[in-house]
Amino acid sequence: MKMPSGPIDPNLFAPCGMNCLVCYRHCFHKKPCDGCLNSDQGKPEHCRKCSIKSCTREKGVQFCWECGEHPCKQIKSLDKSYRVRYRASLIHNSQLVKEKGLAVFLKEQKEIFTCPHCGGVISLHDAQCSECKQRIGDALTDSEKSE
Repeated sequence: MKMPSGPIDPNLFAPCGMNCLVCYRHCFHKKPCDGCLNSDQGKPEHCRKCSIKSCTREKGVQFCWECGEHPCKQIKSLDKSYRVRYRASLIHNSQLVKEKGLAVFLKEQKEIFTCPHCGGVISLHDAQCSECKQRIGDALTDSEKSE
């Protein structure tokens, strides 16, 4: 999958702070997931049954950072997992969106996660380009620099 030539679809930003465009499920499957805020088509079961997404609906907010309880226990747990496994913070992503706006955040994500070799999308989960399959170790490091 090539990085889109225009802006990243804002519906690909999940309530928890994940940029769904750079999810392995979106990058590497023939029928990619449509993203958290779009349909459930192509989503893995854990995403379809996401308690975080259900929580935001119940509280009437689109993003977790809009809730007075943010970061809650669920978000802290998911964030810890992402920091350990992928060197990325969903809480930090949410904070950046809150401070800069979603359009600016997604523009920065596009720069960080575009493969320098072929223009493909670099998956956050395995630091591999969706097109040329090269491992791009610096993508995650660059993401951390914005913290």
